[in-house]
Amino acid sequence: MDYTNLINNNNGKTSKVGIIGATRGYGYTLLAQIPKVKHMQLRVISSRHTDECLEVLKEIGYDETNIVICGTREQIDQAPEDAILIVSDYRLVMECGVTALVECTGNTAVSSDAALSALRRGINVYMVSKETDSVCGPLLNQVAAENGAVYSLVNGDQPRNLLDLYSWAMLLGLEVVCAGKASEYDFVWDRETGEFTLTDGTGVTQPLPEMMDHWRYKGVETLEARRRMLEKYTGVISADLCEMNLVSNITGFVPSSPFLSYPIAKTSELADIFIPEEDGGILKKTGVVDVFYNLRGTDEASFCGGEFIIVRCENEKMWDILKGKGHVMSKNGKYCCIYYPYHYMGLETPVSILLGDLMGIGTHPECRQVSVLAGVADRDLPKGTELKVQGHHHSIDGLIPELLESSSVGHLAPFYLLNGTTLLRDVKKGDPVTLEDVELTHLETYKLYAKGLEI
Repeated sequence: MDYTNLINNNNGKTSKVGIIGATRGYGYTLLAQIPKVKHMQLRVISSRHTDECLEVLKEIGYDETNIVICGTREQIDQAPEDAILIVSDYRLVMECGVTALVECTGNTAVSSDAALSALRRGINVYMVSKETDSVCGPLLNQVAAENGAVYSLVNGDQPRNLLDLYSWAMLLGLEVVCAGKASEYDFVWDRETGEFTLTDGTGVTQPLPEMMDHWRYKGVETLEARRRMLEKYTGVISADLCEMNLVSNITGFVPSSPFLSYPIAKTSELADIFIPEEDGGILKKTGVVDVFYNLRGTDEASFCGGEFIIVRCENEKMWDILKGKGHVMSKNGKYCCIYYPYHYMGLETPVSILLGDLMGIGTHPECRQVSVLAGVADRDLPKGTELKVQGHHHSIDGLIPELLESSSVGHLAPFYLLNGTTLLRDVKKGDPVTLEDVELTHLETYKLYAKGLEI
């Protein structure tokens, strides 16, 4: 897309941004980028820790004399219009004259309430909290359409980047057989020393000279051998399945399998792997979402948790020309892998905000609950067990996430609505948590989820 019209916007519009959950991780990267973006102004940030907000803004380089901490609507009204406000109550963000609400808390109750409040006032919402979109996305998209507002996932996170890549393929009339992403961390192997490293910050290393026998891809048997060697570093990651849930709900693509495939693969191999079984790949059906672990050498660039699509190559001569340009093609010449090896978090997010605020781009009223993220007990869980989302991967101890087509969900409980609930009865290992196992009906987010199922 050519962004010139956004850069040279002459209609006088400025995006006035409010961020909820602003000081760490994703929110920090967005705060750091906003001052460099034309037609954008930070108006307010919200966190329970206002002192931390102030320190972060000062650290980034915002003018401390222009920052005002407000605890009430009256204080907001009395603050200068060009001031940057800090509020501890997220509900006050909508009182600050913002045009754009960016929600980063990951808390489904807070983010769904904030999003609904903003959209009903015509304030555009840019949803970073993927947990909330996985539960309430269809309804929030509908509310946005009903109120003439934009509801949007954000560039910088994998779902929106992948949706952009997918929509590019749709515009060009390409047939996409699979859409997916790399899991967050790489599997790195040093051919000279035979040492394996996992890039998750834990410092995990392991001598693995036997990888040489399976370094070159020879077929699905290569994937099976890699899996056996590195099985203790693999698993089903809640954040990955949640992100593919979001893509599924907009594209209509279904999960490749309940736990997704997670092959350990190099970028150059993807067009031979994420293709139908009859063509030598791993897919039992096409039109699916999936995830892989990126395997690379020490001297090779990372996939950076980026996104890919696999498209069918219909004109043999055209694709033969493109293969000569170095594109990633399957050995049989039937498929091509097209990919973005990046997601830059909040650094990219201003693109989504300006597209929404200045051009009205971002709403997906066609969003439906195509797939649902649920949870399966990985051990016997007794009655009274408290379920809690925690950790970097937003997982729940005791549960393995699974991504299911909505038609097969039945009475299964949505994964991210289980946070803070207590089991009402025993759940055996291998059994999913159902709506009968926990009490969700009192939650507003559950009511939003149920309404979304009816769309």
